[in-house]
Amino acid sequence: MHELTVAMVQMNSVVGDVPGNLAKMVQAIHESRDQGAQLVVFPEMALAGYPPEDLLFRPSFLDALSRANQALIEETRNIMAIWGYAYADEALYNTAVIAAHESLVGRVAKRHLPNYGVFDEARYFSPGTSTAIVAWHEWKLGVSVCEDLWYPDGPYLAQSRQGANLLVNISASPFSRGKSVLREQMMATRADDAAAYLIWTNLVGAQDELVFDGQSAVWGPDGKLLARAEAFEETVLWTTLTRTPSQHRRWLDPRWRLQEPKTLLERWEVLGDLGSVRHTYHSRVSNPGSEIEALYRALVLGVRDYIGKNRFRDVVIGLSGGIDSALTAVIAVDALGAQRVHGVLMPSAITSSASRQDAMGLALNLGIGIDEIPIADILDVFIKQLLPSFEGRPEDLTEENLQARIRGTLLMALSNKLGWLVLTTGNKSELATGYSTLYGDMAGGFAVLKDVLKTDVFRLSEWVNRKTERIPVNILVKPPSAELRPDQKDEDSLPPYHILDQILEGYVEDDWTRDQLILAGLPEDAVDLTLKLVNQNEYKRRQAPVGLKVTPRAFGRDRRMPITGKFL
Repeated sequence: MHELTVAMVQMNSVVGDVPGNLAKMVQAIHESRDQGAQLVVFPEMALAGYPPEDLLFRPSFLDALSRANQALIEETRNIMAIWGYAYADEALYNTAVIAAHESLVGRVAKRHLPNYGVFDEARYFSPGTSTAIVAWHEWKLGVSVCEDLWYPDGPYLAQSRQGANLLVNISASPFSRGKSVLREQMMATRADDAAAYLIWTNLVGAQDELVFDGQSAVWGPDGKLLARAEAFEETVLWTTLTRTPSQHRRWLDPRWRLQEPKTLLERWEVLGDLGSVRHTYHSRVSNPGSEIEALYRALVLGVRDYIGKNRFRDVVIGLSGGIDSALTAVIAVDALGAQRVHGVLMPSAITSSASRQDAMGLALNLGIGIDEIPIADILDVFIKQLLPSFEGRPEDLTEENLQARIRGTLLMALSNKLGWLVLTTGNKSELATGYSTLYGDMAGGFAVLKDVLKTDVFRLSEWVNRKTERIPVNILVKPPSAELRPDQKDEDSLPPYHILDQILEGYVEDDWTRDQLILAGLPEDAVDLTLKLVNQNEYKRRQAPVGLKVTPRAFGRDRRMPITGKFL
């Protein structure tokens, strides 16, 4: 019986902060070794942060990575470490580095480069061609990088057929709603197919619009989940693996002896053992919570990291008494603390007393400060100045949008003067249909709910109120309204949200056609209106602030549609 104690470092790297990432990794190696680990594993691109994008075109950045990589190799006294790195040779490779005894053991380059959705790896990297097995402590490790494990015919099969009994995959797999279940099912299948233990170490943290959920995990040779790290938290998952001689009997069966792999398979033997002291760590399978809880935690982490990594201190939110601004404020408080979140109520002559009370009640519940800046007099001045140009024309959306634009100007003034980042409050349903105002409610630095449909805004709001009333109940039950004209309701301009969001999921996330949506039972008039609005408003979405991606297909790099075009 052979045991191997592994420290899986679920790390929150900062893109471009090579010295900071290196310092974290060195500390993790030292602590892992001191606590008895024989193997320490980091995520994909841990040294550079992920995705580094066009930093990879800068020779100075690659030089800094190379120096840090060598420094990290020299820290591997009496331990093996595996980490992600951008290795430059004749070409550039997304690489797993294996080091031990202060020396480089080998490198494995990613073979399957994702080039869809938010991924653009073919722009930067060349695909690897080799498969590797590393011998360490009576174990044979098959090392791979992220996407290489997703393919059923990936290098893990060749590694298993050549005797690997532990698959090690380093990953930077971002969060999206419902993804973690499918991802774990796939990993379990790979472990079972290979009859090998599988260690999967994933990045955690947020980078611009992406959120990495961690949930690093270990599977047994039968595909059973043995341990899972906490979701959305920087942590180290410890596990001690035990191998029996019968583990690979499956490959002795002639039916499993398929054709030899076509790629070169390297064998790296590492000399020297680290003694016989046995350490046992009780790994556990953490509970990632419900889908709505995971979505909420992703939003909180995304806000915390965007604000922190970009060195902002405080945020400011326009509080309207509506559900979107309320949920945005709750997320900001949980991400940053109440003292760093500032609310601004900007009532017009149309703003109801109930909306004002709801905004004030929210601020009281959350313990945040709130300032009131009325805009009625400012609007009157705007209208007066524009009267000569508007002469003879009736009031319309122009006057409604002026209110939103005045509020956007006030928030940006506070941002400039006080250094507060403006969090915009619009949701995916509004952004999809253009039910928002350029340079008004779209003005700001970070769009928290940009990829959250309105129906999910309600679900999230109900979830945050599950224990105590953080969002005033009246905000949850009143009909949604932009409150830019008397008695206005969102459904005056849009299909009901429970219908609208089904159409948007089908059309935006799944590329369903008009006919498919109608065959699914959705009202024809609602489908036609929604598709028209989505197609007409790409120009608005291009000018929206960056926001968090939490669904399988978000607006932006996930869905790159032309502004000018006529295909429906």
